[in-house]
Amino acid sequence: MLIEIVIFFLGLSIVFYVLFGGADFGAGVLEILSGKGDRETIAHAIGPVWEANHVWLVLVVVILFMAFPKVYAAMSVHLHIPLLLMLVGIVLRGTAFTYMHYDAIKDETNDIYNAVFKISSVFTPLFLGVIAGAATLGKINPEPEHFVEGFITPWLNLFSFSVGLFTVTLFTFLAAIYLIGETSQEKQRSAFTKTARNLNIAAVFIGILVFASAHFEGLTLLSMFLDSWFAILMAALATLLLPAIWWSLQHYKVILSRIFAAGQVVAILLAWFWVQYPSIINRTDGFEDLTFYNTAAPDATLTQLVWALVIGSCIILPCLFYLMRVFKGGQFTQSKTNQ
Repeated sequence: MLIEIVIFFLGLSIVFYVLFGGADFGAGVLEILSGKGDRETIAHAIGPVWEANHVWLVLVVVILFMAFPKVYAAMSVHLHIPLLLMLVGIVLRGTAFTYMHYDAIKDETNDIYNAVFKISSVFTPLFLGVIAGAATLGKINPEPEHFVEGFITPWLNLFSFSVGLFTVTLFTFLAAIYLIGETSQEKQRSAFTKTARNLNIAAVFIGILVFASAHFEGLTLLSMFLDSWFAILMAALATLLLPAIWWSLQHYKVILSRIFAAGQVVAILLAWFWVQYPSIINRTDGFEDLTFYNTAAPDATLTQLVWALVIGSCIILPCLFYLMRVFKGGQFTQSKTNQ
């Protein structure tokens, strides 16, 4: 029971980080696609709350460290390169965003900050997806014969980077959906709507690429999905939400489009989770997978962690709600009038 509670909080943290933090990264990618015209709208949308969304990533790291230390160790050792690149991207992006908007002197360095912000907005979620792909692919060898086998091969492959590209596309799609309700300018709303629709289509084709690259790398991902009724159900739900999203975009149903888009992304995450479960890191070549159950910490540690998560949630969730209410209340009211 303790493990199931911890798994619930871990999954919830990942979902929240994707839906909120992921959209922040996607906003930076959107700025690349749209140019300077939407810079102020994007900055106004993510400015007040962008840093708070990293609390979910911190929570994921804490849960893995305390509840599943063997998983934390394996990822920290064998995936330390993409992890480092992702963390560097988070730091660079946050620093660039801060200097870009709050620097007392606006000069040519502002363009440098903006370039760093946009580039890090791409490669940070890219390597987040690469890490997820590496955990699924199963090439992490605990007894490597050389450096490349131990620290490069697990993540530097077509499948991991296709998952990374899929992650970037989903994050940017969420950002476009959210930003429709953040502006009152009809031209911008039309542009965000068109971009969201195109990214939704792109996500479908890149999803196909993920399955194709898995087959190329020797991972029977399609069979894993077809063997799971829940994964099939979630994939069907994500597919059925496509026309709902397009309908809500066409009729400027801002809140509905956000709900449908978030539901589609959550369905994809649940399908991926269920295909993996109970494994966290797949391994081949005769090595046992690292699962929630064979890597779990002692019950005494899990008990303390569960109490910390429950009490922490009672503090963090209301504070985050209040933060969003204070800084996003105006946008919510404006969006509601469009229903």
